[in-house]
Amino acid sequence: MQFDSFTFVVFFAAVLVVYNALRGWSARKWFLLAASYVFYAAWNPLFLPLLVGSATLDFWIAQRIRAAASDVIRKRWIVTTLVVNLGVLGIFKYHAFLLANLAALLALVGLHYVPARLDIILPIGISFYTFHSLSYCLDIYRGKFAPTRNWRDYALYVAFFPQLVAGPITRFTQMREQIENPRRTTREGLAWGCALLVLGLFQKCVLADSVFAPVADGFFNAVAGASAATAWSGTLAFSGQIFCDFAGYSTCAIGAAMALGFVLPTNFRYPYAAIGFSDFWRRWHISLSTWLRDYLYVSLGGNRRGEWRTYVNLMLTMLIGGLWHGAAWTFVIWGGLHGVYLAVERFVRERLWPAAARPPAWLRAGYGLLTLLLVSLAWIWFRAPDAATAWQATSRLAAASAPGASAEQWLAVAAFAAVIAVHWLMRERDLKTIGLRMPAPLLGALLGAMLALIALSPGDNHAFIYFQF
Repeated sequence: MQFDSFTFVVFFAAVLVVYNALRGWSARKWFLLAASYVFYAAWNPLFLPLLVGSATLDFWIAQRIRAAASDVIRKRWIVTTLVVNLGVLGIFKYHAFLLANLAALLALVGLHYVPARLDIILPIGISFYTFHSLSYCLDIYRGKFAPTRNWRDYALYVAFFPQLVAGPITRFTQMREQIENPRRTTREGLAWGCALLVLGLFQKCVLADSVFAPVADGFFNAVAGASAATAWSGTLAFSGQIFCDFAGYSTCAIGAAMALGFVLPTNFRYPYAAIGFSDFWRRWHISLSTWLRDYLYVSLGGNRRGEWRTYVNLMLTMLIGGLWHGAAWTFVIWGGLHGVYLAVERFVRERLWPAAARPPAWLRAGYGLLTLLLVSLAWIWFRAPDAATAWQATSRLAAASAPGASAEQWLAVAAFAAVIAVHWLMRERDLKTIGLRMPAPLLGALLGAMLALIALSPGDNHAFIYFQF
């Protein structure tokens, strides 16, 4: 079920009632785990055993890592969980991509190979809960904390329904205390959680689905012959859509968790006000970028092995991050573009000004605009179905064709400009602090207007974009 469905409203209301009616914390945790499994099974019950089995295996392996008598045995167990988790992810997510590229390589040497069509369905959220489990086992292996001995607590950490299918990607260190110590719904948590749910649904239903998606789809579904106005409006519309869609989901997830008494980590911090690409990745999909930094970039050596190796590690991290998003070369190229952005930025910064120096305001503003432009151009590769379409879409940005923008396209561009303005306004501010300081009648009126626009939204209902990852 999706957050923007009536089914979820009924489900969540029932969860809140039963959760707070139960007396003991142990009973409430068992109920949350059962509710999380029902939430996941609503998509496809056939994949529920995969979720349960994956969590159970990693729970058991973490115990073996902790109890290992030598480093050799510990390494065997961590390699086991890496092979199993990444192997399962590879089979479900990357088998067709790998086989297609194998066939292409064989064709180069004159061998004809036609891969069997397996028609394997991708389990929703598999990339997210796989990263949950891997971070837990890797942290146990690194000796950061002792594994929990309670299977239910670990299973709830992996399957907690607000963040199960599209993040944020939480660490056990962020959830352990919250799971082990009793909590329940509070008046403030419920009020602010519901406000975040409304804000997230406004981003998703009104902005992403109704304003941005029609313009983005109109361009990317008919790239050939598109005018420059259509190309630019479609590109900017997708930049708005991908943010409002995913940030809307994360906002809903954080709000739902808060209503239950839990705190999930912030996943977006106004990324379209980023000044530079490292700043962008400190603000965009924060739970993934920090995961890649801590478990991939650092493991590759980070910046500890010289300048050249640092650039290689940056590029490898972003290429793998791109591939994580989808089994297609377009995602790899998207990740590679960001790898190039980060490497060039690092190279220039180290040579033009010292780390402690603060560039002048005009340079910061200009760099912010350049960051936004190049991020938006990279989104073309994220959205296009194949590399040929992405190249063609990029070329249409400089098309000399005459037709101007339609009213729908102008609305999307204006809405994206408004999103950017909000990001710059809120760049160093905290939403909750501002919300709590706002007069109650004004806050109520804003939320009421958002609810009305959600109810009146004419846009088609799209699945959250990150569900496919």
